[in-house]
Amino acid sequence: MARIAFIGLGNMGGGMAANLAKAGHDVRAFDLSGEALDKAKKAGCLPAEDANAAILGAEAVITMLPAGRHVEAVYTDSILPHADAGAILIDCSTIDVATARRVAVAAGAHGLTAVDAPVSGGIAAASAGTLTFMVGGSEAAFSRAETFLLDMGKAVIHAGAGGAGQAAKICNNMMLGATMVATCESFALAEKLGLDLQKLYDIASVSSGQSWSITSYCPVPGVGPETPADRDYQGGFAAALMLKDLKLALEAAASVDADTPMAARAGELYETFVNGEGATLDFSGIIKMLKG
Repeated sequence: MARIAFIGLGNMGGGMAANLAKAGHDVRAFDLSGEALDKAKKAGCLPAEDANAAILGAEAVITMLPAGRHVEAVYTDSILPHADAGAILIDCSTIDVATARRVAVAAGAHGLTAVDAPVSGGIAAASAGTLTFMVGGSEAAFSRAETFLLDMGKAVIHAGAGGAGQAAKICNNMMLGATMVATCESFALAEKLGLDLQKLYDIASVSSGQSWSITSYCPVPGVGPETPADRDYQGGFAAALMLKDLKLALEAAASVDADTPMAARAGELYETFVNGEGATLDFSGIIKMLKG
C-alpha cells in the first residue's frame, strides 16, 4: 500500500479519502476545516498540520478543491516545491481546461507527472467508492494514477492528453444540466395535463425520451428509483455546483467559438434557481422553480 497526500476534504473529498484509507493506504489528509479533519481521522486518515506536511514523502498527491485558482495556488505554494520526484499528482477537482493544462505543464517543468481526473457521481458515489473518473494525461501518467483512482471509483477512463479529463467533465455535465431542465419541464407539464407521473416515467424510461435524468435521477418524488427528490432535494449534487459546471462549459465554448444555446439557457435557469432558494438543493430541485 502507498502513502497518499489528500488535500481537500469537502463533501466529495472526505468520502474519497476515506475509501483510500479503507483500501489500506496511508492517507495523510489536509483541509482548512477542523471538522473535516476530524471526520477524516475517524475514517482512518492521518490529519496533517498543513498541505506541506501531507505532501512530504507521498507517492501520490490527490487534490479535490473548489476552483482552478485554489488548485493552482496549492500546486504553486505546496505541491511543486515539496512533492517527491517520483510522486504522481492527481487533481480530481472540476476546474477550467486552461488551468488544468497550465498546472500539468508546471508539474512537468519540475520533473513531476500530473493528471487531471475530475469525477462524476456525486456525494453518495464518493462515499460508496463508485465514482467515474475522466482522466487527462499521458498513457504512462494514466497507468500510474489508475491504481489509486480504482480504490475510489467503479470506472476510470483515459480521456486523452492533459486537460482532456476536464473537457470531458464539462461536456458531460453540460448535457446533464440541459437534459435535467427538459426532464423537469416534461414532468411539470404532465402534471398540469393530468397525466399520472408514474405512467410518464413508465413510458419515457423505455422510449425515445429516455435519459439518465429520468431512469436514474427522476426529479419527482415517489417515481423510479430513490433520488434526492424523495428527500426533498437534500443531498445529491448541489444546484450551485451544476451552475459552476455550466459556467465552465460556457467559458470553454466561448474560447473555441462553439455555439451552445441550450447550455446557455440552462445556465440562465440554474442561475435564477441558485440565486433564489436553490443553491444548496440538489440540481433536480429546479423542478420546483419550473412548476412555479
